[in-house]
Formats: sequence, structure tokens, C-alpha cells
Amino acid sequence: MEEIDVPPFFICPISLEIMKDPVTVPTGITYDRESIENWLFSGKNTACPVTKQVIADCELTPNHTLRRLIQSWCMSNACHGIERIPTPKPPISKAQITELLNDAAKSPLHQIKCLRRLQSIASENATNKRCMESSGAVEFLASIVSNYDPTAVDGLLYNEFEPIRPTDEALTILYNLQLSEAALKNLMRKNGDIVVSLTRVMQRGTCKSRAYAVLLLKSMLEMADPMQLISLRHELFVELVRVLRDRISQQASKATLQLLVSVSPWGRNKVKVAEAGAVPVLIELLLCSSQKRACETILTVLDEVCRCAEGRSELLNHGAGLAVVSKKILRVSHVANQRAVRILLSISKFCATSNVLQEMLQLGIVAKLCLVLQVKCGHKTKEKAKEVLKLHARVWMNSPCMPSNLRSSYPASS
Repeated sequence: MEEIDVPPFFICPISLEIMKDPVTVPTGITYDRESIENWLFSGKNTACPVTKQVIADCELTPNHTLRRLIQSWCMSNACHGIERIPTPKPPISKAQITELLNDAAKSPLHQIKCLRRLQSIASENATNKRCMESSGAVEFLASIVSNYDPTAVDGLLYNEFEPIRPTDEALTILYNLQLSEAALKNLMRKNGDIVVSLTRVMQRGTCKSRAYAVLLLKSMLEMADPMQLISLRHELFVELVRVLRDRISQQASKATLQLLVSVSPWGRNKVKVAEAGAVPVLIELLLCSSQKRACETILTVLDEVCRCAEGRSELLNHGAGLAVVSKKILRVSHVANQRAVRILLSISKFCATSNVLQEMLQLGIVAKLCLVLQVKCGHKTKEKAKEVLKLHARVWMNSPCMPSNLRSSYPASS
């Protein structure tokens, strides 16, 4: 390859390699299909990499002439170790998708075959995914989820000894389609209350369907408007907490925590999270979690939930609540420090009974906050720690439980 001059128009402007499947975008520039698909769809870019012009229509037109020239050049240079580029499989068409969806209505067997075919089509390339999205496949898959009935056996087929559940297949495809922002918003708007349907799947579905329901919900709710987030039902939060408690998969737990972070600030959602029993589950997760990002996310959810009375009450009712929060201070990251100190500030402001204050002292929380003032851990965190200490200086500063070597760092209460 180093001894051969490759014609420059054979080279993809993105990968800088010989194109295997050249396609032309509406701006007139030709790229290798895989590279431009990753740029436009996976990277969610909207501009042509070369011209910087916005690409309104993402249709990729195969450049058959250039492909044949590249194939011919490869064959003529085979003696130099150049391998012939195989003719790529053409992408699926809208007509083919439509025909497949129409066949699915004939019988449960046809529906299962359709789902398996859609899964195969989507796995081939991003162009197929976008074609499915614009051909009614998303609405078809969403209707299967909306019609989910855990007690139904009609249409349940078996592959050897394993049941094939249409809902599992539909959810898997919907998530793996990596739907565009517009498609996710349409799904929320057009398909009835899809959130209610996914909640029902999470209540009675298999581990697989519950996991994919959470993953799809996260993608959808990230695109939801405030009114949709405010109107989320209590049942949804109960099921999200159950996913965390059951630990059905690491990916599902991570998505659930991120989902709770994004929806908790809206309306009364933090109260709904607390009433769903999230706080004890989050504390147990924090107790056994050693991963930096996981600890940060859990503490972020706890911080948000402790901004309501219900959340603070749940934290104090747990025997290890205060202890595990304070334990993470100065052990995980600056972000974790900030979240944990803010939780302690919420408790100090609104739940400062004599028992709580004594518990904070005996657990070493007051000493830990004094240490925060001495180390490098962020200005905001120090200010919050100082605020906690000042609030109850009369109780803590001269207590015999207060280490003498830390009294000099105790902030003045005035």
C-alpha cells in the first residue's frame, strides 16, 4: 500500500481510507457510507464535514460509478496486495419495510417473523435504521408495546424451549434503533401514553423487557417537555425503584439513576421518588458501590430527594443514612463531596433535632466537615460545610466528642 499512489478521489474525507461503499450527500460530497453514517447519525451532526453546510435531507445516494472504479483499480493492483472491495449490500427501501409491516398483520407467526426481520435490518447499518424510522416501523413497534398483556398466550411462540415474546423483541428493536430526537418526541406525542405502557411492562415483564423499557424511557424523557415530566405518575417511580432494588442489569441500573437525576427536579417528582421508597434503596446501593460515577449519580439523586421533607425523613429513618453519606466525603470525588455536603446541609437546616445533632457528632460527621475546611475540595463545598457548622456551633463546638485538634478549624458562628 505504501508503494502505490491511491487516486485521491478514492479516499473518504472522514476516514482517509479507500471507500468501500461510496455515497453522496445532498451537498455533492462523496463519503464512505459507514463513516458518514457515524458522523450524521451516531454523532448527531447536521453539517457536511467538508462544506460545513447543513444537510436537511440525510438521504445517502450510492455512487455506483465511483464504486466500480475503485473495484476495478483494486483488481488491477491485486499483485501489490490490494484486496478487491466486495459489492455492498444495498440498503433497505421504504417499500420493503411497508410490505413487511403489512405482512405482520396476517398472524402472530407473521408478526414474529416481521420482528426478527426488522431486527436483522436494523443491525446492518444506520441508513436502514433511519429508513425504518421514516416508514412506520416505530409506530408498529410502539403499538406492540402498548398492547402488552402479560397474561396472554396467543401468539406466544417457542424457539426450542424458550418463549418468544413480541414485546421483548419490539422493545429491543426500538431501543437499538437509536431513534432521532424528532422520532422520540413523536413517540411521546402520537402513541397514546407510551410511558404508561412501558410502566406496565416494567410491572409484569421479563427482566429483558424491563431493562429495555427503562433504557427506552430514559431516551424518551430526555426529549420530553416540562409538562410531560411534571405529569409522570407515581406508578412509574415505584417501578424505577424496583428496577434498582432488583438489580436486573448494570446498564438498567445506570439508566434508572440517570433518569431519576433528570426528572426529580420537576414538579413534585422528588416527593414521588421518596414515596416510591427510593431512599433506602439508594442508601443500600451507596453502601456497596465503589465506582466513582455510580457514587456521584446516587448522591445526586439523594441530594435532590432530600430537598423535600419526605426524602429527608426517609434518610433519617434509615440506620445507615447519615453515616454512608458522610463516609463518601473526601473519598470519591469533588462532585461527590459537593452532593454529600449539600445533603447534610438539608438535614441540618430542616431536621436539626437534638437527637439528629448528637448523631451527626457521634458519627464523626462534624469532624469530617471540619476536615473539609482544611483540604482542597472546591469553594462551594467548603462554603456549604461552613454553613452546616455555623448553624449548630453552640451544640457542637465545645462538645467533648469534638476532637481537640479540629477545634481550631471550627468556623466562628458570628
